[in-house]
Amino acid sequence: MRLYNARLGRIEDFAPQRQPITIYVCGITPYDTTHLGHAFTYASFDVLIRYLEYRGHVVRYVQNVTDIDDDILRKAKEVGESWMELGNRWTAHFIRDMKALNIRPPDNFPRATDVISEITAHVEKLLEVGVAYESEGSVYFQVGAWEEFGKLSRIPRDQMLPIANERGNRPDDLHKRDPLDFVLWQAYAPGEPAWESRWGLGRPGWHIECSTMATHFLGDTIDIHGGGADLIFPHHECEIAQAECATAQKPFVRFWLHTAMVRNEGEKMSKSLGNLVMVRDLLSSTAPDGMRLYLASHHYRRSWSHNLEELEQCEMLALKLRKAVKAKSGGGVPLDASLPQATFVRAMDNDMDSPSAMTVLEHTAKEIMEASHAGRDVQAAQEALRAMAQVFGLILDAEEAQEHVTAGWNAHLERFAPGN
Repeated sequence: MRLYNARLGRIEDFAPQRQPITIYVCGITPYDTTHLGHAFTYASFDVLIRYLEYRGHVVRYVQNVTDIDDDILRKAKEVGESWMELGNRWTAHFIRDMKALNIRPPDNFPRATDVISEITAHVEKLLEVGVAYESEGSVYFQVGAWEEFGKLSRIPRDQMLPIANERGNRPDDLHKRDPLDFVLWQAYAPGEPAWESRWGLGRPGWHIECSTMATHFLGDTIDIHGGGADLIFPHHECEIAQAECATAQKPFVRFWLHTAMVRNEGEKMSKSLGNLVMVRDLLSSTAPDGMRLYLASHHYRRSWSHNLEELEQCEMLALKLRKAVKAKSGGGVPLDASLPQATFVRAMDNDMDSPSAMTVLEHTAKEIMEASHAGRDVQAAQEALRAMAQVFGLILDAEEAQEHVTAGWNAHLERFAPGN
């Protein structure tokens, strides 16, 4: 299998360092979910994981919930709700959308606040190795102390600050030595939640949450780390700096994968622009299989625009596939599905070329229908079609999402019930 590795900017052969293959995907900040961009990211990584499992690999998958963050606190204040209640409510909403789309649940689904002690230990390590400093109860990573900062994004140093400022950086923080330095531990502010630390009451910074959860659950070096392309800088860049400085420069991630942006009405889909297309709204008129095919019809690395006509076409394809797996099998010459299966594997091995793999499903369904009408034995071909369709998370003629998907998400959902 070959995958595009954003760290090196090229497609490379991917082979696991060991079993299970470890995958970490940056999760939601739960205050306004689930829009089409979210669905594209998590469905794309679902396809990757399902395909690896289709090829016989074992995968251990972690996705986090950023339940304490500047945006969460701001939104909670706006709506007059506690930060925890707000986060639980929107996380539950997200989980229900993931179940509806038959997206495989992560094996671990931690909140950032589950690992406060691990975060403070991580910060202490960064202070020990000399790449962080304390100032008035806050702790910052000193970007200038690590020469490799920027190796993922490859953004020139003089161009970093404006981008960081657009994505949560506070350049006017008087406690920083450099405007680009980023917070690891933020000192307590009145009205905010806080936890004990050796620097006093405070809360973790955004970047340290993810690098801590990733290494805590998956080890010092992870096979694949992913998220939306907008996280490359500064979030993933900062994760690398924190993780590698704390582990004596052990490689943090072997392959960095990022999904492209989804546009609507000519603009990037985002909360700030108010042009979000919500998954729940689309599912009110579109079956989950149609939605999954719609998402898979776009290569994970190519930006695309929401188009209702394309969605309808994918809905029609889902119907064709459903008819094919239910077609009557005869006693004639069996339909051989080895060629389409091989073509499917070649497409998916080529940097997850899901659009090309989808055409294999459509062609196979057509062949099954023609063979069925001719009285041929199509059972083996139908089994092959089902297996390939499951890589895209399709349920076909089943009544609901796969049992392990529902059970896994329900187990996570219990942790986000009111009062938890």
